[in-house]
Amino acid sequence: MLSKVCSAAVNGIEAFPVEVEVNGGHGDFQVVVVGLPDAAVKESKDRVITALMNSGFRFPIGRFTINLAPADVKKEGPSFDLPIALGLLAANEQLETDQLDNFIVVGELALTGGIRPVKGVLPIAIRARAERKAGLLVPVENAPEAAVVDGLRVIPIQNLRQAANFLEGEEKIAPVKVDIERILDQWRDDDLDFADVKGQESVKRALEIAAAGGHNVLLIGPPGTGKSMMAKRLPTILPPLTLEEALETTKVHSIVGLLAPGQALVTQRPFRAPHHTTSDAGLLGGQAIPTPGEISIAHNGVLFLDELPEFKRNVLETLRQPLEEGRVTISRAAGSMTFPSQFMLVAAMNPSPDGKMPGESRSTPREIQNYLGRISGPLLDRIDLHVEVPAVKFREISAAKTGESSAQIRERVVSARKRQHARFADRKSVTCNARMGGKELKMFCALESATLELLKNAMTDMNLSARAYDRILKVARTIADLAGREQVSADDVSEAIQFRSLDRQLWV
Repeated sequence: MLSKVCSAAVNGIEAFPVEVEVNGGHGDFQVVVVGLPDAAVKESKDRVITALMNSGFRFPIGRFTINLAPADVKKEGPSFDLPIALGLLAANEQLETDQLDNFIVVGELALTGGIRPVKGVLPIAIRARAERKAGLLVPVENAPEAAVVDGLRVIPIQNLRQAANFLEGEEKIAPVKVDIERILDQWRDDDLDFADVKGQESVKRALEIAAAGGHNVLLIGPPGTGKSMMAKRLPTILPPLTLEEALETTKVHSIVGLLAPGQALVTQRPFRAPHHTTSDAGLLGGQAIPTPGEISIAHNGVLFLDELPEFKRNVLETLRQPLEEGRVTISRAAGSMTFPSQFMLVAAMNPSPDGKMPGESRSTPREIQNYLGRISGPLLDRIDLHVEVPAVKFREISAAKTGESSAQIRERVVSARKRQHARFADRKSVTCNARMGGKELKMFCALESATLELLKNAMTDMNLSARAYDRILKVARTIADLAGREQVSADDVSEAIQFRSLDRQLWV
């Protein structure tokens, strides 16, 4: 007897339908899985048979061929266990139902017959709705994640016997529902707050500008000045995730298995801090079948690279395309995949090899120049703000007075972002000032003649590149937004120019 069960698999960050065909025939017992399965899928037959027996079903008799269609796309992971088991039951006439075409089914089977959670459920749920399916059968732990997709019945399944009973109509299971607005309104109440940062008012001002416009930042200063401390607090002043951003971020985290059991959405902007020994595959994504790397996991959040010159140069150079385009394309023998990577880059580094300021360092000017030269000019051009982080004075450390809280700073940042959203309402590809292209710069960053002359002199004196010119205009636009001004002023441009310290070569 032939049976068909609808399932789905993930390719990149999108899901595609997979039809699990099971054909039962005469002969000695044998189960053959075809359709480009990987090792985990091939092993599923042993898990499935054991789970069937431990769930109280009869041992299947005869030869069974299981085809995962389309047969020309690699299938990986244990998510096909449950649809294969249901297909075997239907082909062996132990499951009588006409509901198999109405649901997409995913889930890993335990040997006891229990259902374990799987990766990538959110994109699968989105695909199920696109395929106009009546619902989705998923493990209980994955149900809240799938339930954020509006207009889809999400049925939580605890074990194989329950799945069979539900499809035969013998057991009623209420679909899972989640309150998306309530989830998005939740704000993480943790110990990170800018009120804890003593002094460093100029650095906090720079980070506020970066958060308001989505700009990349390079923090330069001796050890112990609070570079990492402030970078970790940057997500606390960023605007809350929108529903669209939360769905995009959750899709990536679901694929790599970073969602906690029962978690419906990623509601906080990610903060990723890979070690400087990470490889280009770890940063961009890799493996035989490409999976998202750190820059994609940081999508809509912050990617923090501490000790920037210690990263391998070839690893840093791979950041150039994602920083410019907001996505990364990885090509392997299995095919090319594109992952989103719109993140804020926050990098930190010492001003010299021994960590001291040039006037205090034992390093020679040539050694300092070689140290800074580990970061290429094209990569520096893509970092909007170069911020000097000086040592904190004793009176600032010992002062009882605290600085502004993250909530106070975030209020100004959100206000500036609202101005940008209104400005770019008809430009879906531009979400903040840092994402402006040439047309937007001409339209929204027009300068008066005196301001233009100021920028011209700075370009000449500092020998800035055309890309640095664009970055200055974008930062100046953000400074004006924070002040509530529509016109970019000379003061805005002057302040933006001050954030090109490495272009001015102050260190040598």
